[in-house]
Amino acid sequence: MDILNALILGIVQGLAEYLPISSSGHLEIFRDLLGLELSGAESIELDVVLHVATVLSTIVILWREFLPLVKSFFTFRRDEDFYYVCKILVSCIPIAIVGVCFKDFIESFFGQDLWLVGICLCVTALLLSFSYFFRTRPLEHDRLTGKTYRPRNITFLDAFIIGCAQAVAVLPGLSRSGTTIATGILIGDKREQVAQFSFFMVIIPILGEALLDALKMVGGSSAEVATASSLGFVPLLVGFLAAFVVGCIACKWMLEIVKKGKLVWFAVYCLIVGLICIAKGYGLF
Repeated sequence: MDILNALILGIVQGLAEYLPISSSGHLEIFRDLLGLELSGAESIELDVVLHVATVLSTIVILWREFLPLVKSFFTFRRDEDFYYVCKILVSCIPIAIVGVCFKDFIESFFGQDLWLVGICLCVTALLLSFSYFFRTRPLEHDRLTGKTYRPRNITFLDAFIIGCAQAVAVLPGLSRSGTTIATGILIGDKREQVAQFSFFMVIIPILGEALLDALKMVGGSSAEVATASSLGFVPLLVGFLAAFVVGCIACKWMLEIVKKGKLVWFAVYCLIVGLICIAKGYGLF
């Protein structure tokens, strides 16, 4: 993988991680467009590096909200911030189970034909559309039932449900941010809280995955070391920096988009790209 390819993939990751269009799915699409032939293990390795970059961009952009959470949790203050972190930990339970029990199975979906990415993008479009029509601004009217409702703060049960959505969204093409935000809106949580919670809840799984991969590399076989080194240190660094810088911009942008309730336009985009991927995956062009 050369530097230009790494730069492109880093930019794609920085945008697609926060916009509800699936970063993993778009990385698969652009790897195909760039003609990059990576194994499933190499794809996962690249995805982890780029995802760590966007996690760090989340911390940078939301540092005013992040630091009080860390301070409160590790000092056991038992205040609102402490329980907020506890909810984040609850949301991580489903993806932890998936990561421990089904890691090899999930990795088998990466580096495959684009038809799976296309199907998952169409599912993302469906979720975003449904959340738009089911729960609309100003968060008082349900278009489908005609009833009014009052959005609530995220509860522990809500956190677990959103966590289940995140666990399902490990599939390439199924947007993690789109799935978790749409799920939170559908169950009646406040939009601004759901967006921020969605960005925070991915920090632990991504950093945990990166740590496990690093430990595997330190104590792993020569074959595992060769797999990672084949991607090249400099390209990985360029991709990391590109994902971080673009991620900082996209994070701020996405927070405003969710508040304004404009996710339906991303549903249109995901549907179009998804249908194109399905057509290409089946060799129609």
